[in-house]
Amino acid sequence: MAKKRGRTGLYIIILLVTGSVASAGYLLNGRLSAKPQERYRTAKVLKRDLGATVQATGIVKPMVGSEVKVGARTPGKVVALPINVGDKVVQGQVIAQIEQDDLRARVKLQEAILAEAQAEEARIAKDRERDRQLHSSRSISAQKMDLTEALHEIAKARVLKARAELEIARAQLSYATIVAPIKGTVASVNTMQGETVTTGLNAPTFIRIIDLGRLEVLAYVDENDIGKVRVGQESIFTVAAHPAQEFKGKVTSIYPSATIQDNVVYYLTSVSVDNREGKLMPDMTANVLIFLDQRKGVLTVPNNAVQRDSHRKFVLVPANGLPERRYVEVGWKDQSNTEIIEGLREGELVVLGDRPHK
Repeated sequence: MAKKRGRTGLYIIILLVTGSVASAGYLLNGRLSAKPQERYRTAKVLKRDLGATVQATGIVKPMVGSEVKVGARTPGKVVALPINVGDKVVQGQVIAQIEQDDLRARVKLQEAILAEAQAEEARIAKDRERDRQLHSSRSISAQKMDLTEALHEIAKARVLKARAELEIARAQLSYATIVAPIKGTVASVNTMQGETVTTGLNAPTFIRIIDLGRLEVLAYVDENDIGKVRVGQESIFTVAAHPAQEFKGKVTSIYPSATIQDNVVYYLTSVSVDNREGKLMPDMTANVLIFLDQRKGVLTVPNNAVQRDSHRKFVLVPANGLPERRYVEVGWKDQSNTEIIEGLREGELVVLGDRPHK
């Protein structure tokens, strides 16, 4: 009987131990399974062609001759102003009219003076012909003939003077009709219909026109990079108004004089602009990339895979399910990728960024 009780107790102990182990395993597995598994976005180390670039901040500006400030060349009241800010105009289009009554009257007066001078010149010309015939027959003296010739020359000069004054009057009349000197967009109108405009050295500009098809970017290139920049190099840039669009251009000139901002020396570099879509406006801030050269078949990783501590640059590589820091030596960098000179092999994985992607 005692032996049977001993066996029963042994069975109970075995069952209790087995249950405890199973429970512990269940709890442990439950805890592990409850812990979220961290996943990382990764990219492969690949060989690709990489272009070296220079980064700069720039400003969109009108090219020389693409912005015109229009004023009045004759004083008077503005009687017509058929344009508004933002209107597109073509070269020769009427954009303002100044009162013309007095100018038309002056033209008519000069036309009458010219007609009078021409009639007088014609009369004296006939006198000259008669006096020539009389002089050939010795009916008048040489002195009388010389006087007739002189009077005819004076009459011709008066005709020339009257004609010149008529041209001046007509020119002044034409100034009262103000036309667009270039095609473009009206950028500002600083007067209104009925207002009197004046002329002179300090005459204000009351209409400004910009040809938005002739813009450029003036990029501020650091003095450390300007030695690498050459005319003709390709460039792209973005503006805050259209952050998803890249605008293409080329380096057209490098200013030889420096500009100093915040104790940093910059050199202005102009980049051509294709603005046929009309998305760019003057004075927009541009983030510029100038492509210097190209390297063929180099190891690269995405730019956001490269990090830096206080000493060196490094990347994170997956190792046993966790990211492991590995220091690397980097070379050229373009807008998307960075060259890896040492520290990685082709095909290895690198973590993008420093946070897990859940």
